[in-house]
Amino acid sequence: MEKFIAGMAAGAVLGALWVANSNKTRALVQKGQEEFKTKLDAYIDEKLASFQQSGSGDETKKKN
Repeated sequence: MEKFIAGMAAGAVLGALWVANSNKTRALVQKGQEEFKTKLDAYIDEKLASFQQSGSGDETKKKN
């Protein structure tokens, strides 16, 4: 079990060093992060819009 954990730790360190020193891989990671942020922003905007639409209907019922 110790060998497995040591191998995983060494692999993680070597993988991090490889990503840090590889421009192509770094660009790929940054592109993935930007795509994720864009999708997340769109999802949050969609949820806020649906929340506001449902909330605005409740406010008009309370006023009447």
